[in-house]
Amino acid sequence: MRIYLRVTMHHLLLSVYIFTFLVGVPANILAFCSFCHKVRTRAAPIDVLLLNLTISDLIFLAFLPFKMKEASDDMKWLLPFPLCPSTGFIFYVTIYNSTLLLTAVGVERYLGVAYPLRYALCRRPRYAVVASVLFWAVTSLNLSIVYIMPYAQWGNMEAEPPSTCYLNFTESELNILLKVRLELFLVLFCVPFVICCFCYVNFILILSRLSNISRRKRLRAIGLAVSTLVVFAVCFGPYNVSHVVGFARQESGDWRNVALLSSTLNACLDPVIFYFSSAAVRSMLKRCLRNVVAKMHILGCG
Repeated sequence: MRIYLRVTMHHLLLSVYIFTFLVGVPANILAFCSFCHKVRTRAAPIDVLLLNLTISDLIFLAFLPFKMKEASDDMKWLLPFPLCPSTGFIFYVTIYNSTLLLTAVGVERYLGVAYPLRYALCRRPRYAVVASVLFWAVTSLNLSIVYIMPYAQWGNMEAEPPSTCYLNFTESELNILLKVRLELFLVLFCVPFVICCFCYVNFILILSRLSNISRRKRLRAIGLAVSTLVVFAVCFGPYNVSHVVGFARQESGDWRNVALLSSTLNACLDPVIFYFSSAAVRSMLKRCLRNVVAKMHILGCG
């Protein structure tokens, strides 16, 4: 029964990875082209933040095939071992970088409606660039253990590299790792989530009191707020809660990989936020759909 569950889990991991890759790559490439064009022509802080979120998702998707290979090999690492720490590091850094960037998008939206005049005076794209660089630095420093520990395990073995990648830990390694994971839960999930909730709840309340905004724009803005909070809670909640459960049980079980699946799907759901957040993405999507319909019509007539 236990072997059957392990096989089923690996098939589930592989299926979700493949789905995320197939859906996320074209959606994020579309968003990337839209934001690049927007930043080149008339950049706004929100465009810089969303461009960085897209880049983060694309980097995540670029390394996802290595995780597919791992899942297809029954969670054994059969690739060159130096790819193990690199893949793990990029995989987790981009996940947590997304939480910070989504929070920054929420803060930007809230300030724009709560203090429109004052915020307009200091609304500069370069501040969003600085914030994005800081987010990458903070997540990289906090997740450095993901890069260091596989090499430490390899050094302790003195010869052959470990057969798995960042899965099996000694008691001393686990003692350090569980504390780091608890810190990640508190600093890189709880704090951003509380800030995000505060910003979007007040964002919706302020919009509901404004009479000079059309119903369509109000619904689109509310859709942005709701979709962002849903993505935050559904995608990042289960995996981060697993840090707390693991710390309480003093273990790092295989079940955590299943909790990680919702974070993997974030690369598919971010384009929903892009659609609500950016007119450039909506325009690009409509243009692509028109081109597809036109080509299908030509093929049909032919």
